[in-house]
Amino acid sequence: MNAIFDNLFVLELANNHWGSLERGLRIIDQFGCVVHSNGVHAAIKLQFRDVPSFIHRQHRDRGDVRYIKKVGATELTWAEQARMVEAVRNAGMVTMVTPFDEVSVDKCVEFGVEILKIASSDIRDRILIEKIASTGKPVIASSGGSNLEDVDRLVSFFRDRGVPFALNHCVSIYPSEDHELEMNQIDFLRTRFPGLVIGFSTHEKTDWASSVMIAYAKGARTFERHIDIDEDGIPVSPYCTLPHQADAWFKAFHKVVEMCGASGAVKRIPPEKEVRYLDELVRGVYAVRDLPAGHVLTPDDVYLAVPLVHGQISVREFKGGEVLKSPVSKDGVVRLREIDCAYANDLSLQRLVEGRGVVRAPAPKEADRIRVGAV
Repeated sequence: MNAIFDNLFVLELANNHWGSLERGLRIIDQFGCVVHSNGVHAAIKLQFRDVPSFIHRQHRDRGDVRYIKKVGATELTWAEQARMVEAVRNAGMVTMVTPFDEVSVDKCVEFGVEILKIASSDIRDRILIEKIASTGKPVIASSGGSNLEDVDRLVSFFRDRGVPFALNHCVSIYPSEDHELEMNQIDFLRTRFPGLVIGFSTHEKTDWASSVMIAYAKGARTFERHIDIDEDGIPVSPYCTLPHQADAWFKAFHKVVEMCGASGAVKRIPPEKEVRYLDELVRGVYAVRDLPAGHVLTPDDVYLAVPLVHGQISVREFKGGEVLKSPVSKDGVVRLREIDCAYANDLSLQRLVEGRGVVRAPAPKEADRIRVGAV
């Protein structure tokens, strides 16, 4: 089930609908269009809170505590939240929620949400974490503000239970400046937790290309940002991404995937055009003087020069000790089929030698010669 995390873009809608179902649906619709036009794997992530129990009843009307004020002002009914989840699903994106309490976890299960998120503020909330794990649903957690012991404990908790789990490097500064991103932490987390999907959750305000390219190249495979639309006269938070900025973000991702190429776990196989280009730079083996059949070659008998012609052995193969089957004249080409040695009977080498080099070349000039024995 870890495949659900692979190259997953998490678009966090959070409270940006400002308690308006209609605005939330427009956000989903507009970002869905950008997601599909760029062909990326994306989730829109909502936030669930059971507000009556989440905020103490004696403090619900407080305006001096920003968090309480914002949560209360943006409250949606569960029926409205269900419509938001369904809209994400109908838009062909992954459904994802950050539940901040146990009732909200139950609602995620009821609504068929595919991925659950643990916010940075909750990675030490044992009761909530156990409730989330009990669903068996894939989980992504952010590590903002954490210490190493917290993170170690969290990773072990989910690994021990076999719950699909990914961990985001996250700086919980809203907004984050470039110098605060600490993207080398992606390297640290990948080394610390081999085999674990590592992501990058960002709250930066200036860039939609460089950081995703750096994160991907470092091995991050989930990417998260807050999203919003600039409509209704509501100011957009500086850490939020607008649709046209998400478009730039996705295009930068495609570019870095193209530039990074295939998996770094195995050696790349060079394309034929690259091999042919480099073969033209390889020196072939030529006779210093007339050499008779049966002669055993030594480094003093040959020199190396370009071009390498079809059938000729090169500096890559020549070892000394090869026996000539036929005489070779001065400045003549030493060919694979005209020598007797262990490597001459290698069929794969025979095919390689016969397929490389140029068809013909003039005899090298004296000044171009480099005797092997003198190198």
